[in-house]
Amino acid sequence: MSDGALSGLLVVALEQAVAAPLCTVRLADAGARVIKIERFEGETARHYDAAVKGTSAYFSWLNRGKESAVLDLKAPEDMALFRRVLAQADVLVQNLIPGAMARMGLSDADLARDFPKLIAVSIVGYGQDTPSAAMRAYDMLVQAESGICAVTGTPEVPTKIGVSAADIATGMNAHAAILEALIARGRSGRGAQIEIAMFDSMADWMAVPLLHYEHAGRETARFGLSHASIYPYRPFSCADGTVIVAVQNNGEWARFCAGVLLRPDLTAHPDYTTNALRVANRTALDLQMEPILNALTSAEAIARLEAASIAWGRYTAVRDLGAHPALRRVDVTLPDGQSITLPRPAGRNPGFRPGPVPALGSSSTSLRAEFGG
Repeated sequence: MSDGALSGLLVVALEQAVAAPLCTVRLADAGARVIKIERFEGETARHYDAAVKGTSAYFSWLNRGKESAVLDLKAPEDMALFRRVLAQADVLVQNLIPGAMARMGLSDADLARDFPKLIAVSIVGYGQDTPSAAMRAYDMLVQAESGICAVTGTPEVPTKIGVSAADIATGMNAHAAILEALIARGRSGRGAQIEIAMFDSMADWMAVPLLHYEHAGRETARFGLSHASIYPYRPFSCADGTVIVAVQNNGEWARFCAGVLLRPDLTAHPDYTTNALRVANRTALDLQMEPILNALTSAEAIARLEAASIAWGRYTAVRDLGAHPALRRVDVTLPDGQSITLPRPAGRNPGFRPGPVPALGSSSTSLRAEFGG
């Protein structure tokens, strides 16, 4: 796309898989020109599957609106071209293995010296000033290392989050850091070298369980679809389906007891007067709530919840998401010209039209003509 808040910005992406492409697709969605540098065989995510009309699902999702140029950065002439592009670029995003950029003469110090206005973002698995710097980092591994899996799943079985949460969080953090750096550069005229670690992204998400452990001596347990530290915030089996209920404060608790359970006496029960007490006594509280909600149909439960102004939701299977009334979509064109729809990115208005997913190397010739070589 040619318009948008970032129109006129040139982004160079040495990227693969999910984290870096998610960052740069957000930049492309906002109008930046994103040149994706790929190997001759194409980047990793092109080959995960062919589920989307012959194109990888991950690649279809994360690479719309970009250009694709094939370069061999070990070849002197291609490296020279790459450096000429960098000389005109505003942003570089890369998630190569640690040390790869330095071996090409493109360390942070090299980039700061040779391209002082460039905002260079390195996405890594672990902080490069930590003992874990050299560890290989993939989404599931980082979820496990950061403790996310310790608080996700059932009491018997820890699990990972079912989508690439570590990659997605890291890409979002990189996107935000770039926007901040662009504002700072507008004031100072100087670029920046920024490191975004996947582990840091997940460790930040783990702040509440860590604070509970370090300050209250309490390990956060796994409760499946129920909340570990707010209660009742859990699914209930009704006579014909499941309804998920969220009660977050004492005012809601009083309305829930009176209007949904029809048990106003529970509001003043000494074991349930605060959220902390309801969490500590959840098993006994379940014995009070479940028989009432089990006897209702989901429609009857929802009607009571609505009347009492209590938040609720339904469990949606993947097969049902496409028909969800809240799902908003955008059309995206695949490399062969076929069209698919994707969920509309948050913050984009109804008129948003993303660019097409690039064919491998489709911009290579024009890139050489534009920048020489």
